[in-house]
Amino acid sequence: MKAEKNKDERLEFFLPDTKTACLLPLFSTQVRAGFPSPADDCIEKSLDLNELLIKHRAATFFVRVCGESMADARIHSKDILIVDRALDPQEGQIVIAVVDGEFTVKRIRRTKDALYLVAENPAFPPLKVDSEKDFQIWGVVTYVIHNCHLPKGF
Repeated sequence: MKAEKNKDERLEFFLPDTKTACLLPLFSTQVRAGFPSPADDCIEKSLDLNELLIKHRAATFFVRVCGESMADARIHSKDILIVDRALDPQEGQIVIAVVDGEFTVKRIRRTKDALYLVAENPAFPPLKVDSEKDFQIWGVVTYVIHNCHLPKGF
């Protein structure tokens, strides 16, 4: 079953505040995903999230996802994408694109005769980009910040 384009799938854009450092403690002890280990009480250094996540400050923006067309790429509704406009989009990368005046997040796929914007959800068909479409790539997705839904009590 093919899903029709959902008009409720919208992207919400934000600019990062790169003038203010976001310094958070970085513990030298790694967190194990297996068995617990004793924790150290020392903090190795402070970590600036701007420095870690933003390579090209003037060309970077955030966008909040609405919709599930990229679910198989682990991008879900309410996640925040960090997007860099200074990067040249490459085959297979996830990008923010404008198609006929509407923003979308999709993966770039090229064949020998066409360019496609491909969803990571089989319910959404690939979109062939041709000369009939007004098309522009706005930037390359570099990071995904997941909206973590923890059980009540956390």
